[in-house]
Amino acid sequence: MSSLSDQIEQYLRRQIKKYQGKVKIKRNQLAENFDCAPSQINYVLDTRFTVEKGYVVESQRGGGGFIRIIRVTLDSDNEVVQEVIKNLTGNISQRKANGIIKRLHENDLITKRESYLMEMAVHRNVLNISLPERDNLRGRILKNMLEVIFKVKED
Repeated sequence: MSSLSDQIEQYLRRQIKKYQGKVKIKRNQLAENFDCAPSQINYVLDTRFTVEKGYVVESQRGGGGFIRIIRVTLDSDNEVVQEVIKNLTGNISQRKANGIIKRLHENDLITKRESYLMEMAVHRNVLNISLPERDNLRGRILKNMLEVIFKVKED
């Protein structure tokens, strides 16, 4: 049996798909439907609907509060790719790097082979140095690979 978080995630994904990539929900109402605390909804949103995974989550609190989840698709001409690359500064965890790589592959911006090569190039076993230097090096390597693939021009 799947966990409550899995059930909430599956429900939200179905709603996003049903409404063509954008859904607006009330956190408290969703919590009531799943018989859980609103913090459980926040946990699912914070861990499973992240920018690296291709989602933008907007939240408005208060009596008429809501959550809007938007699935963002990428294309190489889109400024979103350029913005992701520009914002890759400093430390980046292996999980975050893999999330970015996976999303690029899911959107057919890189091939399976490219994604595999990129994942291996930034893997902790390859970057065999201690933290935080490892995360810093991973960030620089990933940024440079993406700049080459998408031919980003430095300002």
